[in-house]
Amino acid sequence: MKKLVLLSALLLPSTAAAQSGTVTVWSWDVAAKALQSTVPSFNKKYPNIKVNVVDLGNQNVYDRGLAGCAAGGVDLPDVYSIENNEAEVFWARFPDCFVDLNTLGADKLVRNFPAFKWTELTAGGKRFAMPWDSGPVVMFYRRDLYQQAGINPATIRTWNDFIAAGRKMNTKFGGKVRMATIANGQDDEWFRMLANQNGCFYFNNAGTQVTVNRPGCVTALDTIKRLYAANVVATGDWGGQITNFKAGRTASAMFGAWYEGTIRTNAPDQSGKWGVYLMPASRAGGPRAANLGGSALAIPKSSKNQAAAYAFLQHALATNGGQVTMLKSQGVPSLLTASRDIYVQKAQPYWGNQKIWQTILGTLGDVPQARGTQFFQDARQVMIVVQADYIKGKYKTAKEALDDAAKKISSATGLPVSP
Repeated sequence: MKKLVLLSALLLPSTAAAQSGTVTVWSWDVAAKALQSTVPSFNKKYPNIKVNVVDLGNQNVYDRGLAGCAAGGVDLPDVYSIENNEAEVFWARFPDCFVDLNTLGADKLVRNFPAFKWTELTAGGKRFAMPWDSGPVVMFYRRDLYQQAGINPATIRTWNDFIAAGRKMNTKFGGKVRMATIANGQDDEWFRMLANQNGCFYFNNAGTQVTVNRPGCVTALDTIKRLYAANVVATGDWGGQITNFKAGRTASAMFGAWYEGTIRTNAPDQSGKWGVYLMPASRAGGPRAANLGGSALAIPKSSKNQAAAYAFLQHALATNGGQVTMLKSQGVPSLLTASRDIYVQKAQPYWGNQKIWQTILGTLGDVPQARGTQFFQDARQVMIVVQADYIKGKYKTAKEALDDAAKKISSATGLPVSP
C-alpha cells in the first residue's frame, strides 16, 4: 500500500500540470489565428488549461526568441513558433534552450509525420520541435486562361511540357500572359523547389558539406534558365507576383500549399477560375513533389508548465482534428493521417470544386529530405545573386554557376564542398 501511495504521489504533479495552468504561445499573423482556432476543442479535453496565443509578428518572434535563449531562457513563452529553415540556428547556438520532446513522448509520434519534416527539427538525437504546418509544392493555375490557350493541365507532366504550354499561352495572348512569375534577383525559391524535387539542396542531410553544385541542383538551375530562354515566365518580387495573378498577367503560380490562402484572399473575384496540378517533373516519370516553407512548435526549458504545453502541441499538431481545424484557417497539415479526413476529401468551391487538398496532401510522403542548417540564410543570399547572374549570362553553364556558389557558401560557412 505504501508503494502505491508513493507511486501516486510521484505521478500526481505531472498529471496535474497537464490538466491545469496557463500556456502562453508566441506566433504570428495567420499562423497565430490558426493556432487560436484549435483552443476551443483543446479546452473540451483540458478545461482548466488556459491557452494564450500572442501574435508578435514573424520577425519579432524570431528576434525575441534569440534574445531570450541568449539570456538563458528569460522572457520566453511556454510554446514557441519557429520556421523550419530558421530552427537550426537555435539548436546550434543554444542547444540547452529547448526541451527535448522525446522526453515527453515525441519519439512515439515520429512515423505520424513525413521524414522531411523532422530533418531540421532534430539535432544530436534530440527532437527540439514538433512539425506543425508544411509547404508541399503544387502548381496553382487559372482554368479559364489555360482553356483559352488550349492547354490541358493533365498533359503537363514535365518541365518540357510546361515550356510547350507556355509557348501556346504566348501565342494566344501575344505575350501578355506568361505561365508564371519568378522572383529572380529577389529570392531563389524556384531554385529551392526544383532542387528539392531533384533530391538536392544547399547542404547534405548530415549538414556537413556544401552540395549545391551536385547534379540535381544543376538540373534545377538549368530548368530556370530554360524557362527564361523560352520567354514563358515573368519576373517579380512577392508583391509583383500577387499583382500579376490578380491582373491575369500570369496563368499559374508555383509555391508551397500555404499560397492557396494568398491567392484566395487576394483574388476573391476569381473564385471558380483556379485549379491545382502537381509540379512538373524534371524528366518523364520523375518526382513531382517538393516542399517550400513550413514551421514547428517548440517548448522552452524555462517554461513552468511543460506538461500542459506538450498537451497543447499534441492536440494541435498530432491529431486530425487539430490539423484540419488549422487547415481551414490557412495552416497546411504535416500529420500524414490528416489527408484522410472528410474535409480534405471535400470539393473546394473557390478552386472550381476540385478536391485540391487530396492532391496537395497526397504528395507529403514523396517530398525528399533537405537540410537548411544554421547557415540557410547565408546560402540563400549567395544563391539569389548567383541565380540572377546566371540568368543574365554571367556564367556559361549552370554547373559553372553552382561551382562558384558552392565556393562562396563554403567560404561563408566554413563547411567543405562535397567532392
